[in-house]
Amino acid sequence: MFHEGLENIMRSRPLPSVLSTTVRAAVPAAALALVLAGCAGEPEPASADAAPEAGFPVDVTACGHTSTVEAAPERAVTLNQGATEVMLALGLADRMAGTAYLDDPEPAAAWAEEYASVPVIAKEYPTREELLATRPDFVYASYTSAFDPEVAGPQGDLEADGVASYLSPFGCADRADIPATTFEAVWDEIDAVAIAFGVADRGADIRAEQERTLAELGDEGAGAGLDVLWYDSGDKTPLVGAGASGPQLVLDAVGATNLYADVEDGWADGSWEEVVAADPDVIVLADASWSTAAEKRAYLEKDPVLSQLTAVREGRFATVPYSMGTPGVRLVDGASTLAEQLSALP
Repeated sequence: MFHEGLENIMRSRPLPSVLSTTVRAAVPAAALALVLAGCAGEPEPASADAAPEAGFPVDVTACGHTSTVEAAPERAVTLNQGATEVMLALGLADRMAGTAYLDDPEPAAAWAEEYASVPVIAKEYPTREELLATRPDFVYASYTSAFDPEVAGPQGDLEADGVASYLSPFGCADRADIPATTFEAVWDEIDAVAIAFGVADRGADIRAEQERTLAELGDEGAGAGLDVLWYDSGDKTPLVGAGASGPQLVLDAVGATNLYADVEDGWADGSWEEVVAADPDVIVLADASWSTAAEKRAYLEKDPVLSQLTAVREGRFATVPYSMGTPGVRLVDGASTLAEQLSALP
């Protein structure tokens, strides 16, 4: 189906280890576990040709795994849309040797040109052989399933082959390693990747810009007074955005109330009986390649009971691309997109 239920909760959610003084000066102290490697003092290179790149090596740690990045990667491969979009947002398309596995029907319009310049090595996950054929020096993924033996392979095996890797902390296999879903944690991941590629200033710029956007959305309050169902997928049982999720952050950002805010999970099975009883003002339809917004709307409009919901009868729907509702670089864009649609509803 899709990323093994998107790891059930990456649909659920490295955080900070310690940064060296040098790295702290470049990014917020909360940036994810990246520690300048090497001994104290200034090591003497064996020769001018072997001199280490400034600011490297660095250690990248997430989900209990540490990879040493000896120099800014030049042939990265991203697996899953979230990882791909972090790279594109950081202006690193020219450092990418390949990508795979979109969640949305189409890539983000903002980076369509850059995305088109990166080889797509598989529609979903590539085989390990297909991935290694790109000669990667760094593999970055959003979900732990990307490091299955038949895909990229375990991170330790990649390390043994001289390939550094990084798994989004929101995709850790052990839920105890997953940070709380906050915008701060999202920015920490972006900072970590930016440091690994030697572009810490770009990560800081993204953080500052998104903080400004959230402040503006809070002032506007486009969702104030609205009860909202975030409908992800499913028919007999709806999968919904719950209280510890990207959708919750998006709804909070616009001032709306999540119908399932009290459920302490990222994504959860809801109940149509509960939805009918609550009769939400608005239904947000997640638009994903495996469950489009159009399909979900058609289901609601056809069902004899659900079609009588106020939001369905009055066409009070909003559509948000799946990737704008998961912890990642487009989460703030999701809030902006939702605010625009809520403001335009009758």
